[in-house]
Amino acid sequence: MKLFVRDKNFYKKCATIAIPIAAQNAITIGVNLADTIMVGKLGETSLSATAQANQFVTLFQICCMGVGMGANVLTARFWGMQDIHSLKKTITIMLRMCFTMAVLFFILPTILVSEAIMKIYIDDPAVIAEGVKYFKWMVGCYLLQGLALTCTIVLRSVGQVFIPLMCSVGAFFVNIFFNYVFIFGKFGAPEMRVEGAGIGTLIARVFEFSFICGYMFIIDKKIGYRVKDLTMKCRDLLKTYITVSLPVFISDTLLALGNSAVAIVMGRIGTSFVSANSITVVTQQLSTVLIQGVCNASSIMTGHTLGQGDRQRAQDEAWTFLSLSFIIGAIGGVIIIAFSPLIIGFYNIEEETRLIAGQLMNSIAIIVVFQSMNSILTKGVLRGGGDTKFLMVADILFLWIFSVPLGALAGLYFHWNAFWIYFMLKIDQVIKSVWCIFRLKSGKWIKVIK
Repeated sequence: MKLFVRDKNFYKKCATIAIPIAAQNAITIGVNLADTIMVGKLGETSLSATAQANQFVTLFQICCMGVGMGANVLTARFWGMQDIHSLKKTITIMLRMCFTMAVLFFILPTILVSEAIMKIYIDDPAVIAEGVKYFKWMVGCYLLQGLALTCTIVLRSVGQVFIPLMCSVGAFFVNIFFNYVFIFGKFGAPEMRVEGAGIGTLIARVFEFSFICGYMFIIDKKIGYRVKDLTMKCRDLLKTYITVSLPVFISDTLLALGNSAVAIVMGRIGTSFVSANSITVVTQQLSTVLIQGVCNASSIMTGHTLGQGDRQRAQDEAWTFLSLSFIIGAIGGVIIIAFSPLIIGFYNIEEETRLIAGQLMNSIAIIVVFQSMNSILTKGVLRGGGDTKFLMVADILFLWIFSVPLGALAGLYFHWNAFWIYFMLKIDQVIKSVWCIFRLKSGKWIKVIK
């Protein structure tokens, strides 16, 4: 067992994929930070409303990630084999699933029962009323965001990482500009406050969809996928797609539902806890941008290596990714400790909220080390190896048996301080890290895809 492979091309390829993805994530998080700061100027009620409403929007995003990352296992492997026809079939199945899911989210929950959705997360009438206003502008985002997100994942799987990066740069300026205009009523626009944040997000989603899907369906020649391919017959690949991708979708969907359950626990603790957490989420995301970049790179590179039939090299590279994950997580923890006072100081919040945010930051600084190891193994290496059923079990087992109940007990029954409440809510990150290391060592994570 080698902790680091001695091949410069490996690290060069990893950096080529990971850095643009990390940069894209950083830009996206920068938009979220700007949104949070601008909405935060409206007060804690507005901040809590958008934070809780976005929990449901995030549920859809993670479901799309499940569809896209499930397809990514196959597209990366087929790209390694240079089987373009099967790659196109995978994309077609993915897009059909994404469209169906977007319609369900558009019609059933958000339009019909937006107030009921808000009541799931929090019981403050003022926060619920503001969240409903924000929700009505989100309904147009689902299909646009779903298609842009899944197509981005496909482009990354074949090495097209700079196109999504360019898109994110454009979306960054679009989102911030229109948020500023409509939240505060600038340049002759009405002052729409929380609704203005929703309008800015919708306009940004239109831009992302036009950029990514326009490129993939019209310009890209690497895959050569076109709109007419949406009607191609895919029945012969459907069984393989379901076998590999369905566990990923289930795993990520259960993860999304688990995160929603965590948000519900936080909402029941109180508005101050929700506001504090909404501040720390952006900081946590900023500290993990490189983790997400390496996570994506490890999945793609593992798929390419196995597609070329080199199992031993895939195993060696896997240990290297694990070693890198520990180093990156430790650096992320240091970043959180160093910058948390500065980040918290940006917000117009009560002293109680400020103290809770500080405790949460300290807890996140520890959890991020395990989150890095867990993410790069579960969402990267092991998933790239096709070990999706094992990972589905891991997500179901640890999130729902440990994190959700222990977090609820810590926050709602024992009333521990914010540090330990958050640690219990994220205890699955610690357990999964250890469990997946044993799985990596066994070599059983490498699956044959027919």
